[in-house]
Amino acid sequence: MDRFDLVKESFEKKAAEVKIPAGKTSDYYGELVFDRVKMHKYLDAKSLKALLECIDNGMPLDRETADGVARGMKEWAMENGVTHITHWFQPLTEGTAEKHDSLIDYDGKGGVIETFSGKDLVQQEPDASSFPSGGIRATFEARGYTAWDPTSPVYIQDDTLCIPTVFISYTGEALDYKTPLKRALKAVSDAAVPICRLFDPSVNKVYSYLGWEQEYFLVDESLYSARPDLMITGRTLMGHNSSKNQQLDDHYFGAIPSRVAAFMKDLEIAGHRLGIPLKTRHNEVAPNQFELAPIFGETNLSNDQNQIVMNLMNKIARKHGFVVLFHEKPFAGVNGSGKHNNWSLGTDTGVLLFAPGKDPNGNLQFITFFVNVLAAVQKHNALLKASIASATNAHRLGANEAPPAIVSAFLGKTMTDVLRKLLEVPSDTPIQIAGKQGKSVGLIEIPEIFIDNTDRNRTSPFAFTGNRFEFRAVGSSANCASAMTTLNAAVAEQLTLFKAEVDKELAKGKSTYVAVMDALKPIIASVIDVVCFDGNGYSEEWKEEAKRRGLDVETSVPEMIKDFVKPESVKMFTSTGVYTEKELEARNEVKWETYCKKVQIESRVMVRMATNHIIPAVLEYKTKLLKDIALTKEIFGDTSKCSYELELLEKINGYVEEIHQKAFAMKEARKKANVIEDIYKKAVAYHEIAESLADLRRPIDKLEDIVDNKMWPLPKYRELLFIS
Repeated sequence: MDRFDLVKESFEKKAAEVKIPAGKTSDYYGELVFDRVKMHKYLDAKSLKALLECIDNGMPLDRETADGVARGMKEWAMENGVTHITHWFQPLTEGTAEKHDSLIDYDGKGGVIETFSGKDLVQQEPDASSFPSGGIRATFEARGYTAWDPTSPVYIQDDTLCIPTVFISYTGEALDYKTPLKRALKAVSDAAVPICRLFDPSVNKVYSYLGWEQEYFLVDESLYSARPDLMITGRTLMGHNSSKNQQLDDHYFGAIPSRVAAFMKDLEIAGHRLGIPLKTRHNEVAPNQFELAPIFGETNLSNDQNQIVMNLMNKIARKHGFVVLFHEKPFAGVNGSGKHNNWSLGTDTGVLLFAPGKDPNGNLQFITFFVNVLAAVQKHNALLKASIASATNAHRLGANEAPPAIVSAFLGKTMTDVLRKLLEVPSDTPIQIAGKQGKSVGLIEIPEIFIDNTDRNRTSPFAFTGNRFEFRAVGSSANCASAMTTLNAAVAEQLTLFKAEVDKELAKGKSTYVAVMDALKPIIASVIDVVCFDGNGYSEEWKEEAKRRGLDVETSVPEMIKDFVKPESVKMFTSTGVYTEKELEARNEVKWETYCKKVQIESRVMVRMATNHIIPAVLEYKTKLLKDIALTKEIFGDTSKCSYELELLEKINGYVEEIHQKAFAMKEARKKANVIEDIYKKAVAYHEIAESLADLRRPIDKLEDIVDNKMWPLPKYRELLFIS
């Protein structure tokens, strides 16, 4: 099939029928999850009590309890047609992994029986040799362990019981995203609780909450299959802009296309059956770009759900004739895709720590956590950027639809004014809610309807949005755990340091209120004019200003990654118990290696497409032009009547020669990079190759605008972006 056949086939597709379960959403919500309702139904009293203690309070599970839980799980699973189990984990590959084992075993009588024990539930030993370790595991050692994470519910996918697990080496080092995240969540709780108890002694635990916003593109699978760059790299390495893209914002405000709406409905049903609270769906700004988002949840669970949803999206999209693009910048000239991480902290007593309280004490608690987050972001702004840095996200950061590659915090006028006022008034000045308390001299007022009094700045990578912070720099293909681990760990370190300062003030005989305020004021003064920025993050002026303020302005991904092993980063991660120094060094190795491989693949694909797809099509068109010129000369005796064709020929020759030279130079640069043994230096070399991809793309895109449309071999942007 040629391109036009594919376009016709794609355009004629209709929305697939979606089988909608009977009843309300609440009737089937969570039916494929072994949640607390199932626990109460299928577990004996002893096993239930021990498991809930493990989930809620971190108590260990003994073998007897694990066996009891496994018996109940097995009964529930087999009632739902389960024949296999898998330990589902998140290795350092930016994806998930699973190895399925049947439930059967010999029965000792010549037949088989379905078995599932506590050992099967709690631990497996998959082949770890295929997963990157950064040197933690020697290449000849295949051993690795997966261990059940009881805080994330077991679920059923098709005929398989999926058990969320951590993934660790034989010697106990983390080989995944989940293990450090869980450590960071414990660290932030341990650091936050003592501060919360200054205001409420009944607080025993602090939870981290995450609400992700998953942006993505949908492309018709027929058109996708005709684009080798999309198939192999997830983005278009070449392609001239469509005459119309997103200028009119009509896609964002328009109705969801019928095929897409069917896909979204199918996805929601699948997510709800797995207990994933998908709530929001809508068009995004770019053509064929969309977004979905769930209700907020505990960070570890919410991150697991995001990974499950991404897998579901890939699977369900194919049922509807689509392919999902999670790449941060699959198309040049239109908005890329992010995954905003809306993050907050809350107590086990039901208090959101980033929302104003009901009295001066509660408001001081809010200000305390608010300011310490800013301090953590300022101290580790480069590290936070490193946590979201990747070969794919590099195409998005700094573009005019995404945050700049500078981590700053947007507060809005309300909170900026509050912080500046706090520096001016005595430390015993009460912080009241406007409208609830009578005004007094020096009163610090916070609007009662606080969430409606926060303005937005779409250029800010880390914005306060009413009762949470929105980390907007996270890429659409990323595992949220990377950003959430770093952020929660950085805040944990800062809260620990702050508590020590408060204790010093208390030791001087000050009241708790005054001691906290006196410890806060130096921090406010240090952050308000450094990390806090409410202006245009896209401007060149801000880049210069940020550099003067001491914020990190690095744009090279290999250089960003180095921040993980800087002394201040190592100190923060090790002091909070989130990473060992060995684990950090290993992750850097993995990140640099991954960067090299992704750029290497893009370079190979682009050169081959240039030589195997583009140049042959161009030469065919050139031959047609030459024939036309020859015929004109034969008829009219000279070429004066074909000046346009001659001009085209000259342009074509120039662009073809440019492609040849730049493709050759890229291959040679790749050869040189491939023999570099030091992985950091190799990544730096590949960064230069990544920068040159746009140079090779330019003459190809120019040719697309010249060559006969019938002869162009690849589906164009106007087809990829406007057929759904």
